[in-house]
Amino acid sequence: MKSWGLIAAAVVLAALTGVLYWSDHHTAKETSADASISTSPKMLTLKEGDISRIEIKKKGADSVSLLKNDSGKWQITAPKPLGADQDAISSMVSTLSSLNSDRLVEDKASDLKQYGLAEPALDLDVTTKDNKSQKLLVGDDTPTGSGAFAVIAGDPRVFTIASYTKTSVDKGLNDLRDKRLMTSDFDKVSQIELLAKKQDIQFGRNKDAWQIVKPKPLRADNSQVEELTRKLKDAKMDLGAAADDQKKAASAFAAAAPIATVKVTDASGTQELQVRKNKNDYYAKSSVVAGVYKVASDLGQGLDKSVEDFRNKKLFDFGYEEPSKIEMHDGSKAYNLTKGGQDWWSDGKKMDDFSVQLFLDKVRDLSASKFVDSGFEQPALDVTVTSKDNKRVEKVLVSKDGDKYLAKRENEPALYELDSKVVTDLQKSASDLKPAPEAKPAPPEPKKK
Repeated sequence: MKSWGLIAAAVVLAALTGVLYWSDHHTAKETSADASISTSPKMLTLKEGDISRIEIKKKGADSVSLLKNDSGKWQITAPKPLGADQDAISSMVSTLSSLNSDRLVEDKASDLKQYGLAEPALDLDVTTKDNKSQKLLVGDDTPTGSGAFAVIAGDPRVFTIASYTKTSVDKGLNDLRDKRLMTSDFDKVSQIELLAKKQDIQFGRNKDAWQIVKPKPLRADNSQVEELTRKLKDAKMDLGAAADDQKKAASAFAAAAPIATVKVTDASGTQELQVRKNKNDYYAKSSVVAGVYKVASDLGQGLDKSVEDFRNKKLFDFGYEEPSKIEMHDGSKAYNLTKGGQDWWSDGKKMDDFSVQLFLDKVRDLSASKFVDSGFEQPALDVTVTSKDNKRVEKVLVSKDGDKYLAKRENEPALYELDSKVVTDLQKSASDLKPAPEAKPAPPEPKKK
């Protein structure tokens, strides 16, 4: 009996051992198979700089051909020659040069139709400078919608690529063309002429500083002129409209009220932009590209300005630099401050830094409420600021005109009207200047016993 029991136990043990072996072996095969299916091999490995030509074919759209010229710039050669958006194409080239799949679906596909790859929605032919080409075909979206099926022509494998990868390469003509209405090098623009509000305003640039040249020489608010250049640099055509809407845009432009005409000059020449308003919409016509285009309203509003909007309202140019000397005469009162090291001094006395900074802020903030042409008489107050390592001396004269004050910079004709509170606050901050508190003597050391 015992021997039969031992034999039965041995048989059961052998059977269990066989089941466990089969189970482990089968699981290992499944794991290996799953790994081969889920790996994410590279689909394309190219050097970005070697890609010289790309042809894009999409269902229901004209083919787009891109060519890199000898200077390394991309151009659109088909369906018609157009300037190219270098950043947009560079981004697409970057994706194509190192194209990752999301998953390997089938190692040797026998039926591409089930993946939408027999007649792909997107066909990209990528050519390198050695005239070798590879073709990426993109078919249907995956059932989950998280990607799309794709193959490389001549490779039997079918992959999926992520949705963001598809978006990066699925580009049409309007995505890739240069949408700028002005292509000047705005870092090197020397002159801008703005004809708006029946005024001819001309700006000239000397290094990083702008000056109003017309209608007469005036100090310019550099930040306002820079904002104007930014709007011109960012001016782009709206390419969302269909061809018949382009005709409507041209018709609307012809009937619209002129807002402004701008001429921008750099080393390569002068470009012109006309902007008009029809009801609530703005339209633009450029000398750089053919056609009329709808543009953003902030462009029209940014050009609809007068010379007063660009004038510098600040009385002093030293800004947030720390001056080396400040002098002020207010009737019989005189204030003289000189910077020595980290401290301010007056008549040989070290001054309280807090009171000096309050006074300096009032001088720095002297700003016009508006500009006037006449009314300045005998100055009642003057302020002189020396800055820029003693190379710049600015003097402002202030006179009283009834209940308001008028100011002018020495040797300049422009007159600035000041709010009375601005002047009284300046006078009060000057009268509040005081010496620094004397340092208390150190207490005597205790005597040693």
